This record gives sequence, structure tokens and C-alpha cells, in this order.
Amino acid sequence: MSVLPFSFTDILKQNYLYLILLFFVLFVTATLKSAWFKGVMGELFVKFLGKVFLPKDKYHAVHNITLPTRDGTTQIDHVYVSRYGVFVVETKNMKGWIYGSEEQIFWTQKIFKKSFRFQNPIRQNYKHERALVMLVGEPIPIKSVIVFVGEAEFKTRMPANVTKGYGFIRYIKSFENPILTDRQVDRILRLIEEKRLPPSGKTDRLHVKNLKKRHRR
Repeated sequence: MSVLPFSFTDILKQNYLYLILLFFVLFVTATLKSAWFKGVMGELFVKFLGKVFLPKDKYHAVHNITLPTRDGTTQIDHVYVSRYGVFVVETKNMKGWIYGSEEQIFWTQKIFKKSFRFQNPIRQNYKHERALVMLVGEPIPIKSVIVFVGEAEFKTRMPANVTKGYGFIRYIKSFENPILTDRQVDRILRLIEEKRLPPSGKTDRLHVKNLKKRHRR
């Protein structure tokens, strides 16, 4: 029986760095294509636009807010508290053609010949609004804002609060009449900071676990 000049172990040793690089490239490629990464990048983009174009002396931003609810938790991408109202922003990083209306339970994303359903973000944001009202303990002037980032193109007429890119800045700034006092703004901000769950990986995992529980029901 002939003996091979190199064993499998020898091959691994000689190509160790190459294999590490290969696995790293595969990991990064998979991460960049993941829904999680796209969501994070979309939220960072919206956060950046808000920081640049919404004056912080007028619009007080709070990001990645996880609040306890009766059926688990809800997670809000961005909240801007101002004298002009409380703006609750839901971010969608998507591409393709987007079809939907305010009344529909699901909207449709079409990429070439493939179609995908996703939850109506207006209805999704409504739960965020209700959680904030419960947190504050009284009715507050909340404005729901949906912002699509990426290469999405609306193929149906959307409500004014469903925007793309910088459009959410224009929508927020369109409200020019003060309806909250500085004291009310400070109280809302204080309650959010006091009652939100600590921003952490543990909180994110808890929220994902609660989402899976609700979907199983």
C-alpha cells in the first residue's frame, strides 16, 4: 500500500491562515446580506440624518427603545420628543417595489419576479405609539413616521407619514405649531429613560424571544 507524502493534518497546517481568511470572508459576506445587518445600517442612517438636520435644542432624540408590554416587549427604532409633538420613527431598509395602503395588514415587496409580504409598518408603529402612551400614563400628541432607506420604490400612493430617506426630516419639520410645553417635553423624556429596558445585547435577545413567543401564538 502506498503512503501519501502529506497527511490531511499537514495540509491543514500549511493552509491554516488561508482557511481562517476564507471563513472570515464567508462570515462577513453572510453578515452583510443578513436582515439584521441591513436593519442596523438603516437605523444608523436615520440616526445620522436626524443628528445632522434636526436641531438638538428642539428635537430630543432617543434611539433603540425597548419597552415592556402586556405581551412581552416592543422595540422602537427612534423617538424625537419636541414641543411640536412626539415623533415615533420606524425604519425599513428594503429594496424593490413596495405596494401597500394604510388599511392593509400586509404590504408587498417585489424584486424582479419574486414577491414577499411584510407587516404594514403603519400598523406595526401603532403598537409603539400605544406603548408610549401607556408609559406616560396620559394621551400625548404622537406622530407616526415610517422611513424607507435603501433602494425601495413606492408603487402605490403612500400617506404623507410614509417617507423615503431625507423625506422623514421634511415631514417632522412640517409640524411648526408648539403643542407641548418644555416641562411636558422634559417629563416625557424622563419617563422614557426611567422605564425603558437597558440597551444591551441581553435586552435585544429578550425582545427576539418575546417576538418568537407571539408568533407561535
